[in-house]
Amino acid sequence: MAEAKPLAGITVAEIGGDVAVRYCGRLFARYGADVVRFEDGAAAVDPLFGAWLDQGKRIVASRDDVLAGRRLVICGQTREQVAAAEAALPVDATLMAISWFDPRGPYADWAANDAIIQAMSGIAFNFGPAEGPPTLPQGYAPQILGGATAFIGALASLFGEPVRKVESSIFEAALCFAETGAVGAAVLNWEARRLGVNRFAPTCPCRIYRTSDGWAGLTALTYPQWAALAGLIGRPELAAEARLATSLQRLAVGDELDVLLAAEFLKRPTDDWAREGIARRIPITPAPPPSELPALPHWRDRGAFEPVAGGAAQGPATPFRFHFEGERKPRTGGGPAGPLDGVRVADFSMGWAGPLAARYLADLGADVLKIESSAHPDWWRGWDPRPDSDPPLHELPRNFMAVNRNKRGLDLDLAQPDQRAAAEAIIAAADLVLDNQGPGVMVALGLGPADQRRMNPSVVSVSMPPFGRDGPLAGLRAYGSTVEQASGMPFVNGREDWDPCQQHVAYGDPVAGVYAAAAALVGLWGRERLGGADVEVCQVECLFQLGAASIIAETAAGGRLPRTGSRRASAAPCVVVEGIEADTWLTIAVDSDAAWQGLARAIERPDMAADAGLATLAGRKRREDELEAAVAEWASALDTRAAAELLQAAGVPAAPVLPTHQLFPDPHLQDCGYWAVQDRRYIGIHFTPHAPLRFDGERLPVIRPAPTMGEHTAEVLAELGIA
Repeated sequence: MAEAKPLAGITVAEIGGDVAVRYCGRLFARYGADVVRFEDGAAAVDPLFGAWLDQGKRIVASRDDVLAGRRLVICGQTREQVAAAEAALPVDATLMAISWFDPRGPYADWAANDAIIQAMSGIAFNFGPAEGPPTLPQGYAPQILGGATAFIGALASLFGEPVRKVESSIFEAALCFAETGAVGAAVLNWEARRLGVNRFAPTCPCRIYRTSDGWAGLTALTYPQWAALAGLIGRPELAAEARLATSLQRLAVGDELDVLLAAEFLKRPTDDWAREGIARRIPITPAPPPSELPALPHWRDRGAFEPVAGGAAQGPATPFRFHFEGERKPRTGGGPAGPLDGVRVADFSMGWAGPLAARYLADLGADVLKIESSAHPDWWRGWDPRPDSDPPLHELPRNFMAVNRNKRGLDLDLAQPDQRAAAEAIIAAADLVLDNQGPGVMVALGLGPADQRRMNPSVVSVSMPPFGRDGPLAGLRAYGSTVEQASGMPFVNGREDWDPCQQHVAYGDPVAGVYAAAAALVGLWGRERLGGADVEVCQVECLFQLGAASIIAETAAGGRLPRTGSRRASAAPCVVVEGIEADTWLTIAVDSDAAWQGLARAIERPDMAADAGLATLAGRKRREDELEAAVAEWASALDTRAAAELLQAAGVPAAPVLPTHQLFPDPHLQDCGYWAVQDRRYIGIHFTPHAPLRFDGERLPVIRPAPTMGEHTAEVLAELGIA
């Protein structure tokens, strides 16, 4: 991968900004672009984490030096930084402007940080005890994800006609975790509820259990997985209990199952559980803390980590592996549909991760051909076995529609020789093939990357094995929950007295989707010079990127660091407090001395504003209990949105903690046009999310609704001359 340098020849300037800007630049640098960084107003981060962000870049002291001869300029994350970069932009360069919020909405000038975005994007509300408060996840995940999303927009902009300015919002990028739930909530009128630590509908059991020598993550969603698990623990009669037949039924007795399973998992070492999971097709993964990840044989042998700044600290390597081995093909020049107009994608993916990646490509103008069959439909169409219902139940799920819009759909049963031949002909005519099938499925079908290269030597093949293709865990079946369990993040988030805890029912899925879209663009860009490519996107390694700061910190410290709930080392107070209405919550994350003064004035505590002991972060950290009590008392009499607006007016990073069902009506998302209107058979008028990108001020077009089953089969086969 590193030797190939698929982005060699691209010149990038990186100006100022925070973590999202620096991470976007990191991706360009690590894949071969020439990246020059001018440190202008960069936020303070741990020096080792900063060194990781800046790997592969050149640092210069002058803005003039950084802009000279650059094709792409990455900047942000304040309005002032974007305006300054735009004013100095060379005439033939593209500006990649990253901001916390779209500047067209009411949050445009809100003060933000990662804690605020976690609160606003639907993640925090469901994370924590059922009685509250919600818990803020740690780290820089929103900014890392925002940087990866900006990378997609920035690289895509170089494919087609010249673009002067690309914009990306960290808030909108972070909505990938909740956007599908938001559109479902809007039509079904359901409301999000916290079910407790490590409780997320609809999956149960889904958590990390202590083993005889460590921890193991388990997900048993389907009945076959539950039945196999019952046999594995020597309790086959559990599979016959009607009250445990479905995941939702098991969720209702989750505490009872946890007691049972916790006792069983203690009887064996972690590796035994993982081996049995692979053998019985149950998603069971080793779940080590960040400090132990680099030494785990699977990740060690894959080279998933590398030294940071030449020291003992280890940081994640890049999550893509490229093997360029095919014929070269000129890049598309884009067209009316977007910068990827002229690119054809054969999409064999299902569920969330792969379809989200393909949706990004479709939004950018690629002709994405979604291949499924009525015999084996995309599982996000639902599991209901009644195909003759009116309307068909598999045409109703809103999550399916949200990640499959802008695509054309084909019904091809790969078990039938003639339909399999049609799929092979589509591969032969494609520029890119994408799949997130289970380990070995595409190879067993004769459609693996090597087969694809035989059919089409210039094709870019992108596969998304959860644990990669090689190593002892390569055969492990996984969901997005499994990926999070394996990532180390559950040992960073939450309170110190909790078991390792997940923050989402399928956290790994949308993250892998974003990274797979990025990998696809890198492969397409490099094909002109290096040839067709086999691209492996390891989903767990994608999550290592989001957890990089904690991995670096723990490996530098030589062991585990304590968990601090919603508190953060870089802010005080950083807290979630309840408003006047039950189960409404306000987040305050004071990350500067000026913001502290604004907070003290806003809550009418001049004594605190004048207290020299609270004037610095160190002083406020020593008195967090006192500060949080004062904030809680003030907020308890207020509506949380009104309180957030009052604090924001005083320059304080604050926000209501938004549950998923409040995202669709959110005034900012409505005003800046985040929700797109579509009309689809069986459904009629409905909404889907736009991509979190703008090209020269315009959102990427949303043209096609998600295809009905086989809607475009005849059309596509006729276009390709396939009988």
